[in-house]
Amino acid sequence: MTSDSPAAEMMDPRRAEVRWPVRVGAVPARVNEFSPRPESAPGLGPALVPGAAVALVTGRTTGPGGPGGPDEPGTTGAPALPDWLRSSGKTQLAVAVAESLWQSRNVDLLVWATATSRTSVLAAYSEAAAATSGTTPVGSAESVAARFVGWLNETTRPWLVVLDDMSGAADLRGLWPNGPAGRVLVTTADAAAVPGGIPALPLGLFSHREALNYLMGRLSADPDRRIGAIDLVKELGCEPMALAQACAVITSSAWTCRDYQDAFVRRREQMTDPSGAALPAAAVTWTFSFEQADWLAPDVPAQPLLALIALLDGHGIPAVVLSAPAACGYLAGHRPGAQPDADSAGRALLVLGRAGLLTIDRTTAPPMVRISPVLQSALRTMMPEGMLEHAARSAAGALTEAWPQEAQTGWLAESFRSCTASLWRAAGDLLWAGGCHPVLQRAGTSLDNARLTGAAADYWRDLASVSERLLGADHPHTMAAVQRLTGAYLAAGRTAEAVRWVQWVVDRRARTLGPDHHDVLAARRDLGHALVAAGQIRDAITVLDQVADDYERLYGPDDLGTLGARDELAAAYLAVGRPADAAGLYRRTLADRQRVQGPRDPQTLTTYQGLGDASQADGRTKDAISAYKKVLAGREKVLGPDNMDTIVIQGKLGSIYHTTGKMAAAVHSYEEARSGFDRVLGPDHPDTLAVRVRLARAYYEVGRLGDARTLLRDTAERCERVLPPGDRLTIQVRTSLADTGAE
Repeated sequence: MTSDSPAAEMMDPRRAEVRWPVRVGAVPARVNEFSPRPESAPGLGPALVPGAAVALVTGRTTGPGGPGGPDEPGTTGAPALPDWLRSSGKTQLAVAVAESLWQSRNVDLLVWATATSRTSVLAAYSEAAAATSGTTPVGSAESVAARFVGWLNETTRPWLVVLDDMSGAADLRGLWPNGPAGRVLVTTADAAAVPGGIPALPLGLFSHREALNYLMGRLSADPDRRIGAIDLVKELGCEPMALAQACAVITSSAWTCRDYQDAFVRRREQMTDPSGAALPAAAVTWTFSFEQADWLAPDVPAQPLLALIALLDGHGIPAVVLSAPAACGYLAGHRPGAQPDADSAGRALLVLGRAGLLTIDRTTAPPMVRISPVLQSALRTMMPEGMLEHAARSAAGALTEAWPQEAQTGWLAESFRSCTASLWRAAGDLLWAGGCHPVLQRAGTSLDNARLTGAAADYWRDLASVSERLLGADHPHTMAAVQRLTGAYLAAGRTAEAVRWVQWVVDRRARTLGPDHHDVLAARRDLGHALVAAGQIRDAITVLDQVADDYERLYGPDDLGTLGARDELAAAYLAVGRPADAAGLYRRTLADRQRVQGPRDPQTLTTYQGLGDASQADGRTKDAISAYKKVLAGREKVLGPDNMDTIVIQGKLGSIYHTTGKMAAAVHSYEEARSGFDRVLGPDHPDTLAVRVRLARAYYEVGRLGDARTLLRDTAERCERVLPPGDRLTIQVRTSLADTGAE
């Protein structure tokens, strides 16, 4: 029986909670004036079959009747053309394909990922892993994404993954989705970003027929506006973005196509540089839309709002950011006597949409504002320096105010992070006036919370580097960034780098605060912790032994820093093979914690667990069992049965009961641990699989051979599906199966 069969899903408590079909990510809404491009993109449907991957790339190829040669008006000698053609409708075509497959129920899973960076892809895959498993996956985003890709490769459920606007920065090593049941659709302006062997379909200009049909359709409400349509299509070179903006201006004004064409020709002549190279049509049409926004509603600050939007990530800006107090205050400053007003921001957005400069996607919660990155770049180049600083700091404040404190969906958190990254790129050092802006710190914390460990480490490193350059090494914001950096390095397993940076903190703080300052002692304790993580145990003991003595000498035996340093030192003793010393120190610390913090405080219970670990390693099994039982009772009462610390203790009890031959108690504890791991982590998590193996062995030893074999067979199937080939746990399961005579 395969894991994807209906029967298997009914037996799987994790998958039974998943309601198929599953949709992940913020799929952009399809615009009302969408053109299916039957001539300029005819091969997409037939190419995107199960098991296939297709890329829509920026190109100039058009279908019959379109401008296909280098001598066509509006397409020659224009070095900026590839940039403006980036907005050629690839995303909208991908939306149409995705929605068609979804509505026809040809896919059970639709994943939409903005693939401008590896981080954004990891965030999308992590969200998809949670949605398809019914639980919050445990582990780094890299490991979660790897397991999800493995599932895509094996599942029989039909799926579609869209990697929108993929760039070389996406770096999809190990993340490329595969599998006979799946389809992969890529959109990209950079054909070099597409892996070899994947067919690339160029999408650029409309064919002449498509362009004319598009224009006539947009102007159907007032046929008189169509006068001169054929000539306008030719003048605009069938550029999709230019046509869309021209239609927006014509429908919201008294102009006809001929009026627009006349104005366009004059404007392009004025904008053409001395070399005489013709500008792409979209490089001109957006200026009409920009002016139209002011004409449509002169009392609404549309253009100042556009300056804010130009600094954020055009793939998706949460609309709540643009109505946050900082944004409203910024907009009010451009209207003398006006008061900050969220309604004014909303009206300004509508005006910008009518002018063809952006779209407002109301299919998501919250609504998202989308704008062409090419247009954003053009807006930024014309922004005066004073305006840039004011807009940048207002945008940073608005992001900070609008960023939800509670847990968010993966795509929404990523949109806030991406907007912050775009803002930092555009504003540079402007966000450091008076110190590191809080939004930059919030973005790093969001990466930490999302377990994007590699990205978080790189982010905090960059933040610390800029902070040191602008604020100085001893500034509190620099020190805070370095501390977050060391934590990120440890989470990412980059322990040598963590040790180096913690030592840097110790040296800087000792020089400025003195060797006996509480913050310096805390940094030295962190150094000991990092040394343990790096496997430099003897060095760690030297550091921690002195830190524990200094804490007690300076702050007394009851200081929480003293107690924490002792726990770190005891853990180092245990790691280096000195369990008796570890147990003695844990006992002393436990007595002080019980007196100072109480017997049920989580830190007290953690020290108690350390005592149990040390006692077990020292061969004092009765003491270990007693400690574990007290920890279990305390954690069940304080934290509840579904807390991971509670579940881990159940597994530890099962192991020590098993070792001492108390098999009935071992089976009971293993079963409780397995049930907890199933509920919290899911049955395919490596920790769950490991406790399943231990439980199966206990079943075998008490004579429950059928239960042991059934559990081992199911565990072996899961291991082979979710773990890398040759994984040690898979080998252990197969060995246990052979021992029970099941193979």
